[in-house]
Amino acid sequence: MQRIQGDKVKDKTQENDNEQKGKVSQIVVFKQGEEEYAMHIDQIKEVVITPGITRLPQTPEYVLGVANIRGNIIAILDLEQKFGLKKDVAREGGEKNFTLVIESEEFKMGVLVNDVPNTLSVYESEIEESLNVIHDSSMEQNYIKGIVKKDGRLIIMIDTLKIVNASEMNSIAQSVA
Repeated sequence: MQRIQGDKVKDKTQENDNEQKGKVSQIVVFKQGEEEYAMHIDQIKEVVITPGITRLPQTPEYVLGVANIRGNIIAILDLEQKFGLKKDVAREGGEKNFTLVIESEEFKMGVLVNDVPNTLSVYESEIEESLNVIHDSSMEQNYIKGIVKKDGRLIIMIDTLKIVNASEMNSIAQSVA
């Protein structure tokens, strides 16, 4: 009888801890350069092995070109190049192996990553909201959503749909059309 009551107390304590931590979100974690980045899982349609990429003229350098993914022609972006990140020395010269397919109502695009991304459950309390301290003046809106503090790791949470501003996306869309 005491053991059952003890277990109930533990469960109740754990429920209270979880309530204080807030809502749980699923994020997808991947490396760019030597840092870990994450996106909310809802932004990612699928992860595929990177197909052949066809380079397009007159597009920004970070737009590597377009690829045919399941019959859809989508722009493929290299965020390491967009963010001006130092390439991971261990992987330099190696090809990016996977593409995160990002989809919104307006457009589809692919983001190159080196390794299979991992999913991670995080509480709201583990995400330090970005205070727009770091801001790229070429961006229309701040794409850094916050910093996830989990198990001694700092993971930069980004909103992929805000990385490319409207005029850049229109230019890419016209090239793909």
